[in-house]
Amino acid sequence: MHKFMRAVGFAGLSDRKDQQKLITDVILNPTRRAYTSYGEDEFLAEFDKDFAPGIGVGVCGMFDGEENFSYDYYYPYLTGTQISSLEDITVERHAGQLSFAGICDDYKIGVSLIFYLQNMVPYVKILNSDKLPLLGTSLSLSGLSVQGSIILPIAKNERDMRKIRRASLERLQLLNKAKDGDEEAIDTITMEDMDRYATLKDRIRETDVFSLVDSYFMPYGVECDQYSILGEIQECNLVENSLTGEKIWRLVLLVNDMNMDVCINEQDLVGEPAEGRRFKGSIWLQGAVLHPEL
Repeated sequence: MHKFMRAVGFAGLSDRKDQQKLITDVILNPTRRAYTSYGEDEFLAEFDKDFAPGIGVGVCGMFDGEENFSYDYYYPYLTGTQISSLEDITVERHAGQLSFAGICDDYKIGVSLIFYLQNMVPYVKILNSDKLPLLGTSLSLSGLSVQGSIILPIAKNERDMRKIRRASLERLQLLNKAKDGDEEAIDTITMEDMDRYATLKDRIRETDVFSLVDSYFMPYGVECDQYSILGEIQECNLVENSLTGEKIWRLVLLVNDMNMDVCINEQDLVGEPAEGRRFKGSIWLQGAVLHPEL
C-alpha cells in the first residue's frame, strides 16, 4: 500500500481487494491517459484519475503486442499550479521500476531538489525521439504530506518585507556570480553564512527556533525525494475526495522564495490553515517538467 495515498483522501484504503478495485476504476474511467512506444512491441501507458481538482491516482503499466494491459504500479499525485523554478533539470530512471526522478539545482533552496517525475510518458516520447536536452524548461513542484502542523507567522511590517525581499534578491545575485566562478562573491557568501550561524547560535539559547527561522527546505529521512519544509501559506482550500468523501487541505506555499503546492488529509493536519500562517511538515516531492514539447 502506498504510504501517501491518505494524502489524496484514501486513508481508509486498507486491503488489497479495495486497492485492486481502485486500480480498475482508474484504468477504466481515467481523467487523462497517455501512451508511447517502449521497446519493439510494447507500449508504455499511464492512466490518471482526479478525485478532487488536480488530486488523484495514477496507474502505470504496459500494453503488449496483443493490446493486453498489465499494470506495474500506482501512485497518488497532486498537480502543481505554480512555476517553482526555471533552473535546468536532469532526469534519471529509477532502478526498481519504470519511473523517473528529476534533479534540480536551484540556489534559492540551497540543496539539490530530487523529485518524482509526474509527466513520465511525455518525457519518454522526447527521449525516444532524441530531442534531449530540452532548453527553456520550467518546473512545477508539488508535495504530498501525511504529517503537518500550522504555526503562526513571524511578525513583519511592510518595511521588514521590503528589506527581506531586497536581501533575498542580493543573495540570489551573489549566488549566480559564485556559480560563474566569481571569487569575491564566494567569499562574501561564506562570510555572510558564518555571521548568520554565529547570530543564530547566540539567539537560539533564549528564543524559539521558529521565531528565528521563517522558512526552510531540507532532506527528511532516508529516501531522496522526501523533505521537511516550513513555508508561508499563500492560498488554502479544503476540497473533498469524490469517492471517499475525505477532506483534503490544498495549500499554496512560499518556501525559501519558491512557490509550490502541498496537499494533506484533514485528519493529518494539526491546526487551522489560513493565509499568512505557516505550514510545517514532511512531504513526498513530485514535479512536472513544463515545455511546449512536453
